[in-house]
Amino acid sequence: MEIVNPNVTIDFMRYRGPVVGFSMLLVVLSIVSLVYPGPNYGIDFAGGTELQLAFGGDIDGGEIRTTLDELGYEGSDVVRVEGSENEYMIRVRDVSALPPEQAARMETALNDALGESNIREIKVSPGGDKVTLRLNSMPADLSVVRTAIESVGVRVRNQVNALPGSEDVKLEVQLVGVSDELVEKLQNELGARGPAAPERAEWVGPKAGQQLRDAAIKSLLYAIAFIMVYVAFRFDLRFAPGGVIAMFHDVVITLGIYVLVQKEVNLTTVAALLTILGYSINDTIVVYDRIRENMNRYRDLSLREIINRSTSQMLSRTIVTSGTTLLSVTAFFIWGTPVIKDIAFALFCGILIGTYSSIYVAAPITEWMDRKFFRKEA
Repeated sequence: MEIVNPNVTIDFMRYRGPVVGFSMLLVVLSIVSLVYPGPNYGIDFAGGTELQLAFGGDIDGGEIRTTLDELGYEGSDVVRVEGSENEYMIRVRDVSALPPEQAARMETALNDALGESNIREIKVSPGGDKVTLRLNSMPADLSVVRTAIESVGVRVRNQVNALPGSEDVKLEVQLVGVSDELVEKLQNELGARGPAAPERAEWVGPKAGQQLRDAAIKSLLYAIAFIMVYVAFRFDLRFAPGGVIAMFHDVVITLGIYVLVQKEVNLTTVAALLTILGYSINDTIVVYDRIRENMNRYRDLSLREIINRSTSQMLSRTIVTSGTTLLSVTAFFIWGTPVIKDIAFALFCGILIGTYSSIYVAAPITEWMDRKFFRKEA
């Protein structure tokens, strides 16, 4: 399918100077945006709580999301469990229902009630839903523990339990956590259609989120490194830097756009960026193949002329491939769920930028490498 006549040569390289300068400006702005305003990390990276709830009546995800926003859980994710009617996965950003100041007051109250010399350790879970006490001796009445905790406004979920099988005295107190508060608020707001007790409740603490962020960054770096090795073997040093820099250019600018519009950055975003890496290098390699083929065919032409001719010959293929992919991604963005819309938005930006970078980033760098290092040898 020929949208553009392949015999017509467009002088793309004529505008390489200002276009490359514009690309460098976008990359710098994208890197700056990672510092200010900074990424809007999702639950995967910043921490949060995930619940699986079965609701008592017909309700859709949009209504649940609106209700959560009104209750103060802004930016929550609501996904219907596949194969069920009124069962949803809900993710909120809150990790602990126990602020540090309140936890400190609770420790002071426990020291006063049990005696500071009798307490060996007070440990509050990162999720704020459990307190564990290590004591030298068992108190005469366990109710004093509950009374001390509730005196500072912390809600206790059940009775104080003594943990058997330890050399010292261990007490465990279950507190009302984020999941309990969320379910209680939804029940009060939705009435009979509200959810029952959570079928599953998990939380991701800030430390785990940091580990996931580090793993995500490593996955991107490993992908770039392996693609760099592939391109180095597939082509020569004249072509490899352009392909790698174009990949870096695509990912950084896409991430910068994501940050500027304050889209949530999570594991789904990383999956989209890895997809963009593959799409970018694939489009670049197709153009490179035609350039290398024409280098053997038109030995009397300069590399600049060969790049213009090769890019013009591949223009119809690029428009058709990128256009059909963009149509599919656009459909997901319009009619998909919020999670699908986010990944579709990233892919839409990445495909546009990747198509542009194959022409105006990878090819100009290859021409510069040839002019700087290879033409003298020839």
